[in-house]
Amino acid sequence: VLLLMLVLMLALTACGGSAPEESSDAPAGDAAAGEMIFAQTLVGTQPGCATCHSLEPGVTMFGPSMATIGADAGSRVSGQSAEVYLRKSIQAPDEHIADGFSAGLMPAALADELSAQELSDLVAYLQTLK
Repeated sequence: VLLLMLVLMLALTACGGSAPEESSDAPAGDAAAGEMIFAQTLVGTQPGCATCHSLEPGVTMFGPSMATIGADAGSRVSGQSAEVYLRKSIQAPDEHIADGFSAGLMPAALADELSAQELSDLVAYLQTLK
């Protein structure tokens, strides 16, 4: 019995560590490149970020203002880093809906238009918006 308990404890300890959503094989992002992506009116065939999101505090266009998203993103979902929140918000925009907005406003296909590097660059830029 003692041996079985020891094996179970070791197994549980081995399962510990960071949550899978926090680990990422994504390339390192370049905020300057991300700023250029944000400013594009089109990203592939989809409306670009600046088409729908303002960088001015309190200025709402089709989507919420991104003025302080870098400061706010890390506290939107308990236990989720700002980077993961932002990445998921782009890849699966209906997973986290900002207050006052409806599902389906942000095109999910936008994530398909971005390479892994471009997505990382965009997330790096958004994290600078404080």
